[in-house]
Amino acid sequence: MTDPLDREKARAAAWFRDLRDQIVAAFEALEDSHAEGPFADEPPARFEVRQTRRSAEDGGDAGGGLMSVMCGGRVFEKVGVNVSTVYGRLAERAQAAMMARKGLPGMQDDPRFWASGISLVAHMRNPHVPAVHMNTRMFWTPHAWWFGGGSDLNPCIEYAEDTAHFHATQQAHLDPHGAGHYPRLKAWADEYFYIPHRKRARGVGGIFMDDYCSGDWQADFALTQDIGRAFLPAFLPLVEKRRGQSFTEADRDTQLVYRGQYAEYNLVYDRGTKFGLETGHDPEAVLMSLPPLAKWP
Repeated sequence: MTDPLDREKARAAAWFRDLRDQIVAAFEALEDSHAEGPFADEPPARFEVRQTRRSAEDGGDAGGGLMSVMCGGRVFEKVGVNVSTVYGRLAERAQAAMMARKGLPGMQDDPRFWASGISLVAHMRNPHVPAVHMNTRMFWTPHAWWFGGGSDLNPCIEYAEDTAHFHATQQAHLDPHGAGHYPRLKAWADEYFYIPHRKRARGVGGIFMDDYCSGDWQADFALTQDIGRAFLPAFLPLVEKRRGQSFTEADRDTQLVYRGQYAEYNLVYDRGTKFGLETGHDPEAVLMSLPPLAKWP
């Protein structure tokens, strides 16, 4: 069965894949260029890439993507950059969650869906370099379509100037779409990336939107693209500035404890993690956001 948005869905999926390719190349270049400071005498790491597959309940094809993970590098302790396009029929639990959030009529009668996006989480070797998360995505059902995504900075040792740069770069990319977008998406990120049982934010914020649909697909896709385009200029200068700094065992301990709280959030509250597991996507790809090492005091 064709859909009037088939061409738009193909455009979105292709763009997410292109953004993935740009980020992977940029991160491997960081590994190559790290010539001074901690870990500079180690070999540069490279992404290991494998295809992911999702099977429908009847065993048929339900999409998949690429899982790209780089571990044990000069700069990155673990970074995953995943891109996927999946489709099929939402199971009852996913239907219920969708209905609760969006109240879509007809979902039970026609629970088909299509989703495509890129998801990234980077955990760094040097505690002075902030961890970071980014994703952008498009979701379609026969009843509605929408976009989501954003990026947020997660330093275990915060530098005010780094936080300011990260936010200013995002605002510069969002302001051409309307002056109200940045403050609204910043507030949305502050609300979403909050750990209730810790009574604290997960990091220093960023931008975030979910279930976003103005009714103008071209405008919403352009906004989503600029959320993605903001990521590298917002993050790369921070890595370049901090990766050569020396650090102590106490700094490393702070980093590991912080990672524990990051893992708590992703496993308990993150909607993307829950959706990926409930719709039968590759669990290794869904859980690639978890750090390689963490600590609880």
